[in-house]
Amino acid sequence: VQLQAFGGGLVQAGSSLRLSCAASGRTFSSHVMGWFRQAPGKERRFVSAIRWGAGTTVYAESVKGRFTISRDKANNMVYLQMNSLKPEDTATYYCARGTSTTDFQSWGQGTLVTVSS
Repeated sequence: VQLQAFGGGLVQAGSSLRLSCAASGRTFSSHVMGWFRQAPGKERRFVSAIRWGAGTTVYAESVKGRFTISRDKANNMVYLQMNSLKPEDTATYYCARGTSTTDFQSWGQGTLVTVSS
């Protein structure tokens, strides 16, 4: 599978941005699609994930209530709607596919999100 994330950019604090991730190949109900982010000089961290079949979601505490993950099964797309962005959300965001929320095997290239104060 190939994953391509896009939609990043430079925004002001308080703004919204939607990231998209296009997955090539077939995605199965058992798959989990996730978003991670890596700020400069820091480790990559989990942001959110969605189970492809059931649509159940999970979020990191730092983004709960502000970010929403969704998927478009017909077009093999995953989205991350980010609202009320903060400067600390600045990072390169990656989408990934795996078999559980703790086991991701396929990664896309990142898309940079910069939030100015």
